[in-house]
Amino acid sequence: MNKDKIKTLAQAVLHNEADAITKLAERIDYSFYQACELMLNCKGRIVVMGIGKSGHIGGKVAATLASTGTPAFFVHPAEASHGDMGMIIPSDVVMAFSNSGETEEIKTLLPLIKRLDVPLIALTGNPNSTLARNADAHIDVSVEKEACPLGLAPTTSSTAALAMADALAISLLEQRGFTEDDFALSHPGGALGKRLLLRIFDIMHSGENAPKVLQSATLNEALVEMSKKGLGMTAVVDEQDKLVGVFTDGDLRRLLDHGQLDVHKVKIADVMIKNCRFTRADTLAAETLAMMQEYKINSLPVVDENHKLVGAMNMHDLLRNGVL
Repeated sequence: MNKDKIKTLAQAVLHNEADAITKLAERIDYSFYQACELMLNCKGRIVVMGIGKSGHIGGKVAATLASTGTPAFFVHPAEASHGDMGMIIPSDVVMAFSNSGETEEIKTLLPLIKRLDVPLIALTGNPNSTLARNADAHIDVSVEKEACPLGLAPTTSSTAALAMADALAISLLEQRGFTEDDFALSHPGGALGKRLLLRIFDIMHSGENAPKVLQSATLNEALVEMSKKGLGMTAVVDEQDKLVGVFTDGDLRRLLDHGQLDVHKVKIADVMIKNCRFTRADTLAAETLAMMQEYKINSLPVVDENHKLVGAMNMHDLLRNGVL
């Protein structure tokens, strides 16, 4: 293997595709705006089509649109001719990818698309092609040459089509006022979904698993409770179960630094942190994390609207649930 030759060729491919994408910016014109308008006004779904490499691009584009607030799915043009055309309804918009603009499987469907009165958006490399002429909005994604040395394998052309489609998707996202919360709703299983959707009641320790002692308890009783529950802290409550303070492992170390003390005689109320920080069960886990990081807190009691203790949580709970 010639390492220098491989490096030169790889760089040439990247430069070729980067230059082609840069030139696409000059083609953001009325047709692009028209395509956005058709998609924004769509009452149904965006039906994406393509064959071969264009089909792979189309599948990715449909997924991107669907995850950014524009309902979409991919239909294989060949399958559409054998029944899947029934998946398209009059309220939909069709988006077709074809570098030549003369893909037979898509051309076969043009009369049916027109009969349904479904708007057609085409992204092709040939503005004079059959597909381009029959489209309600045509976006030119032509390239000067493919990155493939043979000029045959769809490389730069497919990259250009994908980049232009991403520009459409993000333009629609912005126009719809799509937010992080909206994005999380379509990605509930991912890290972002967990960060934006998970609430404290989903991860907190409650009931018998929540460490707590009465304010009349001794320091020794508090330490036993902390060891038993393993959260590195215990909440301190009054007779009505309202939070009055908290005591942590760090508080214990600071006490020990000041000399000896009789843990059986010292009252937890005398050494606890009063007016302590807390969180609520319906608070977003990400919001609580931000507060814990700001104040360098490792664990927190959880209270309800009446300030009664309902649970406890720590950084490990956030880490286990993918929030941290």
